[in-house]
Amino acid sequence: MPKLYIVHGWTYKPEPWEEVISELKKEHKIDVELLRVPGLGTKSEDIYTIDDYVKWAAKHIPKGSIALGHSNGGRILLNLLAQKGSDYLEGLILLDSAGIYEASRKKDLMRKMSKAFAPLKKSKVARKVVHKILGVHDYNDAPENMKKTMTNMLDSDKSLDISRIATKTMIIWGTDDQMTPLRQGEKMHNLLKNSKLTIKKGWRHSHYLQDIKETAAEIAKQYEELK
Repeated sequence: MPKLYIVHGWTYKPEPWEEVISELKKEHKIDVELLRVPGLGTKSEDIYTIDDYVKWAAKHIPKGSIALGHSNGGRILLNLLAQKGSDYLEGLILLDSAGIYEASRKKDLMRKMSKAFAPLKKSKVARKVVHKILGVHDYNDAPENMKKTMTNMLDSDKSLDISRIATKTMIIWGTDDQMTPLRQGEKMHNLLKNSKLTIKKGWRHSHYLQDIKETAAEIAKQYEELK
């Protein structure tokens, strides 16, 4: 059976994925490996582009494997297939994936609100509240190099054409995902001709943080369909 490689999303602590990995190995007997994305979760001053991440992925994921990408991890894998060809992977699992570009007003709104709340940010407690309201905690707290990397990732979606990807793809999306809304999952499904969309009621963007066993069970189910 093909090995499953998991590429995590934008997170400072990928350790919670290790619990999902353990569940997949012990309960579902899947040969699986978590790939720790460079520049995330470890100290680094490097600035990465999507091409850097594609080269990294090609180095660590052998041709013919099955790979799962969560959030930014999905973006990396979609770009890998766009550049290397659909036959590079035997199968792809996308979990609340990034990669769909939307010209959004949200950034402008966030900047305005951030400026309006600026006096409150002198207070640590108030700053946490502001970050929660704005939904930009990760960005505001990130080192400068990571902010630039994140900007590179978002900009890369403008030129990503996933309609040419024919890899068999299983898409898992939560109805309560606020980071990458369900409409993006539906659009991704429509563009990826050889894909299946599974909608999970009540799941948020990082469901693996809420329910390890349920997340692992759904991943195992989709993996079995790809074999």
